[in-house]
Amino acid sequence: MGIGEAMALGSAAAWAVGVILARQLGAHLPPLTLNLLKNGLVLCVLAPVVLLLHAGAWPTMPVRDLLLVLASGVIGIALADTLYFRALNELGAGRMGVIGNLYSPLVLLLGFVFLDERLGGAQWLGFALVAMGVLLVSHPTRGRPSDPGHTLRGIAFGLLAIALMAVAIVMVKRTLETQPLLWVTLLRLCGAVAGLVLIALLPSMRQRMRFVPTNVPWHRLVLAALVGQGLSMVLWLGGYKFTTASVAAILNESASVFLVVLAALWLREPLGRRGVVGVLLTFGGIACILLGRATP
Repeated sequence: MGIGEAMALGSAAAWAVGVILARQLGAHLPPLTLNLLKNGLVLCVLAPVVLLLHAGAWPTMPVRDLLLVLASGVIGIALADTLYFRALNELGAGRMGVIGNLYSPLVLLLGFVFLDERLGGAQWLGFALVAMGVLLVSHPTRGRPSDPGHTLRGIAFGLLAIALMAVAIVMVKRTLETQPLLWVTLLRLCGAVAGLVLIALLPSMRQRMRFVPTNVPWHRLVLAALVGQGLSMVLWLGGYKFTTASVAAILNESASVFLVVLAALWLREPLGRRGVVGVLLTFGGIACILLGRATP
């Protein structure tokens, strides 16, 4: 296993831990508020670390790459994550997990068109196994009541969020390959927080951001931000830096399976036969991807 593959899998696991920690936050914080607070906390922690590491030896970055990284933060975090949280509230985790399956095909398509990336036979087999496994573990429960209006709106938000995430990572892939990982992460986070602040300043958004501070489990928010947002973001970008975008995207899909496993072990939620088969298929697919070799 190369460092890129290891970081992509680590990102999926960290994101799943963050979701477990933050599963109650949506009941107390609106999507935009939650996104701003989480990224603001990570920025406050990451900025001093990066400044200390690069003091006296600042990386040089072309203006074009700088603008791409900042734009990637606005698109992939400020917009996409906010839409994702909104869709999660509308659809629930199960149906949002199914929509999330579109992420890796979109990255594969964009990587093929813009990065000239190709997958070998073993990677394609692994992709198919991972997709089947994630579909099994994240398929919504039958008979769940739903509001058609909420469902259609949630699907639209979810599809747009996943598309924006795919575009945002592919657009900085080449910059990631040539620039320090933490430096790119910090700049991308600055773009995200700036975008979130601008959105929050809109008159139509102020009412939607209100919350009751005493109702918020702040310790859970801090842990969710540091693990599910900060650590997973560094590992996520590192996966794309050290391996192809196509392979990293497929391995990122395992986050849904890590989430199901953690929920069973940590929260004692039943896994079921379908979940067990899905987990086995997904990890079989991961093995195929790691054993094969992608051709950039």
